[in-house]
Amino acid sequence: MARGVRLSAWEALSAGLGLASLAVAAASPGVREALDWQAGRLAGEPWRLWTAAWVHYGPLHLAANLAGAAAVALFGRAASLPAAAALAWLLAWPLTQLALVGAPGLLRFGGLSGVLHAGVAVAAVRLAIDGRGARRAIGLAVLAGLALKVGAEAPWGPALQRVPGWEMPVVPRAHAAGALVGALLGALLDPRLMTRRGVRGRPGRG
Repeated sequence: MARGVRLSAWEALSAGLGLASLAVAAASPGVREALDWQAGRLAGEPWRLWTAAWVHYGPLHLAANLAGAAAVALFGRAASLPAAAALAWLLAWPLTQLALVGAPGLLRFGGLSGVLHAGVAVAAVRLAIDGRGARRAIGLAVLAGLALKVGAEAPWGPALQRVPGWEMPVVPRAHAAGALVGALLGALLDPRLMTRRGVRGRPGRG
């Protein structure tokens, strides 16, 4: 009998983000209204810091982020990331959305893009720190490419920016926030440091 597919913590998180996004896309507009990021409602409805990642405002927006989630899952699988990396990404999820509070003119927001940038940053930092030779070089190259992409998007400019070909404005600050938060947490949640702080056993690799 064939064994079932076993997902690592990293792959399970990627799959969960994608499946939840599909479920919300199939739901009524009222459900999306109750889940997206709304500046005036975060204090009383903090769940939106998590659920906003699942809300997409059009088929192109959804398709692009689902493809991104699949790519980040494959990146993590190829890198054989430890469970601590998945934990760093999980923590970066709401913190990325929280970092958008106070952005001028940003009243509503949804989508996985900021969280996906966080995942890429976590994975790249772990490769750069733990890897040797080609693995370290790949991690540093991805970090450099991510920094260039985020810088080219000018996240210090208007919160909402129109990009030709997209059905809605893009929020580069979400990308920058995700990349920064992901890089910091990826470095701070080092499996070796966690072991020294009293966590028994070494984290398993997915």
